[in-house]
Amino acid sequence: MKIKIRKIRKADVPRVHELVYELAVYEKAPEQVTNTVEMMLKDGFGKNKVFGCFVAEVDGIVQGISLYYYRYSTWKGKRLYLEDIVVTESMRGHGIGKILFDKVIEEAKNTNCTGMMWQVLDWNEPAINFYRKNFPTRFDEGWINCHLDF
Repeated sequence: MKIKIRKIRKADVPRVHELVYELAVYEKAPEQVTNTVEMMLKDGFGKNKVFGCFVAEVDGIVQGISLYYYRYSTWKGKRLYLEDIVVTESMRGHGIGKILFDKVIEEAKNTNCTGMMWQVLDWNEPAINFYRKNFPTRFDEGWINCHLDF
């Protein structure tokens, strides 16, 4: 099995959107996906690009993604925020997630970030164990996520 990691292309966006939806199903919230292929094309390739993404291809088919953007911390400076890392269910356990995660770390370092951050659901033990096993992850306690939807 040959895994190829590369930056997203416009032609990848429909498949990337499928993987985002697959993640939402896994997280028991598919009804919350309101993003569209058209929105992703505009936001990933338009004049004011707001996210970056790496894709993992296996035999020419996108089987995983790592989607990220930059944020600014008043305490830490420029940080990379990993929004989602997704490997399609049938391809889990082949090291694709680790390769994608390493690529995002490399991107953060190459773009002069002071670090990176992400979230994981407290019940997602496979993901938590993945982060504990492979990376020197610090899990924050005492923070509550806040949202406004428009």
